Amino acid sequence: MAYIVSAAFLALAGHFLVSGISTPVPEASLREMLTPLAFAIILWAPVATMRLLAEEQQLGTLELLMTTPIREWEIVLGKFAALLGMFLGIVVPTFVYVGLIAWYGSPDPGPLITGYLGLMLYGAAAASLGLFTSSLTSNQIVAGAVSAVALLFLTLADQAAAVVAGTPSVILRSLSLPDHYNEFVAGVIELSDVAYFLTFITFFLLMATLSLESRRWR
Repeated sequence: MAYIVSAAFLALAGHFLVSGISTPVPEASLREMLTPLAFAIILWAPVATMRLLAEEQQLGTLELLMTTPIREWEIVLGKFAALLGMFLGIVVPTFVYVGLIAWYGSPDPGPLITGYLGLMLYGAAAASLGLFTSSLTSNQIVAGAVSAVALLFLTLADQAAAVVAGTPSVILRSLSLPDHYNEFVAGVIELSDVAYFLTFITFFLLMATLSLESRRWR
């Protein structure tokens, strides 16, 4: 499954790159690839995370794991580190595209660096949410579906914010993952955007830890 999802992610990245540079005046950047990759993460994160804790619960191995001298937060961080390693393994091959752009043009390295930083933060945020949903149930399909719906909502929140006004619009825009991610792709690192992703990741990792700890009282 990991290989299939990785292949699909890279295929989408290649498609977005070709679409972005197939213009009369192509731009020497990866902006047209990095921006829509946020939607590809909706495909990757639920599939990558739905089995991590849900399957452990279904097979009964989570109880065995929790009898070892390992604390719940260590289990969560271990799973999360594995997800980051997997996502990094998918992202690294796209550096070939950076080489191609640099070979045929003169790209600004700033937006490339910040764009990939934002992509890793986006992937880490999606992974933390998926890990939390996987801790809530022993059904992998339910875990993946809940994660996908939540990520889809957070991805489309900025578009919903454009059709409403007032406080709801402000709230939706503040919750939007792409709204914070697009600043990185544009080559801008705002402290508020970094704080958003770090808070998002910390919150859902904490919730996953609390979800595991609550099993001791069931």
